[in-house]
Amino acid sequence: MTDDSPAPAASRRGTLLPDLAPWRASADFRRLWLAGLVSNFGSFLTFVALPVQVKQLTGSAAAVGALGAVELLPLVVCGLYGGALADAFDKRRLILWTEAGQGLLSAVLLADALLPRPALWPLYLVAAVSSALGAVQRPALDSLWPRIVAHADLPAAASLNSLRWTVGGVAGPALAGVVVAWAGLGWAYAADVLTFAVSLAYIRRIAPSPASHEASRPSLRSIAEGARYAWSRKELLGTYAVDLAAMFLAMPLAVLPFLADGLDAAWSLGLMYASIPAGALLVSLTSGWTARIHRHGRMVAVAAAGWGLAVAAAGASGNVWLVLLFLMLGGGCDMVSGIFRSAMWNQTIPDELRGRLAGIELLSFSVGPTLGQVRAGSTAAWLGVRASVGAGGLLCAGAVGLLALCLPQLIGYDARTSVHAVRLRERREAAARAGT
Repeated sequence: MTDDSPAPAASRRGTLLPDLAPWRASADFRRLWLAGLVSNFGSFLTFVALPVQVKQLTGSAAAVGALGAVELLPLVVCGLYGGALADAFDKRRLILWTEAGQGLLSAVLLADALLPRPALWPLYLVAAVSSALGAVQRPALDSLWPRIVAHADLPAAASLNSLRWTVGGVAGPALAGVVVAWAGLGWAYAADVLTFAVSLAYIRRIAPSPASHEASRPSLRSIAEGARYAWSRKELLGTYAVDLAAMFLAMPLAVLPFLADGLDAAWSLGLMYASIPAGALLVSLTSGWTARIHRHGRMVAVAAAGWGLAVAAAGASGNVWLVLLFLMLGGGCDMVSGIFRSAMWNQTIPDELRGRLAGIELLSFSVGPTLGQVRAGSTAAWLGVRASVGAGGLLCAGAVGLLALCLPQLIGYDARTSVHAVRLRERREAAARAGT
């Protein structure tokens, strides 16, 4: 049980440090946060080891790229259906079983890596099934946070969850590179299996989270119901559209190796990959100020435009240190946008629809970067690497500005006065008073 009184948030407005109220108030939040932190590190081990193994077995860049192709369709299909499942079944159970499934898949990779002649096809099969399980788990996970965190503390919870992801994004790949290079693929997969065992131990201790009595059974009709609700909420629609534009038009990861070569700084490639999550980590570590912001939609748009302008500046820079600085600034802007997107979703979406809306949100932040890699690579072949990065960033800023003009509900959103936020806050306060 959590206290939904807004008073604690008000008393913490003078600090830049992360707001730890969700951590202190909710044991289930602590357990779920720690489970995610541990499994994140293991997942990054496999994230690095899997393409390395495909490269070792085939020597083909196209074969490595095909891993992304086999992951895309399960992500789209299972993301939408996973949202319906999250609304219709116990969220804790869905998270538990999908986490166990991911652990078994890591065990399959370990067994294959230990064979005298490892096979290639299990790697693609595991990538596809892992994408499907992750797409089913994510809506259940995202829709569980508002049940275990007080309404007023949801922005703080979003910041702490962002911190968990960015710590993994910075430290995970570095650790993975060391393990794969010095210990081998088998040790990387074995460590991933171990982290899943630890995360399962934490998740098992979380209280059950059964479906709301208003929830619909999983079906195409229930998925369509969630889509209609999202379409009716133009401020939510704006968050999805802004994120898609930012990731599709300005995601530069696919061309960073070529950008480093063009600057005669091949040594900087690892720093380039780390700079975006490093910027996000700095924002997460100083996220206490987010409690003072109520115009969340405006911050989503401003920060997304800032991401585009920072990427454009990175593309225009001829100095590698400036490139790293602008990529870090871009990562910080992207994190700001993500924190306030999450706050808007969690503070306004009804419990019985939250899983399906989380499935739609999963597509907006997963499909955009995937297609963005294609955009970056194709335009780089046509215009050149720096022009591809710079033009993409400028197009992103322009697209966000256009979306802001077309969707005034996004810019006008205020968490203090939004009908949806007020209604959900009153529902949670009434439930807290009733002791349910």
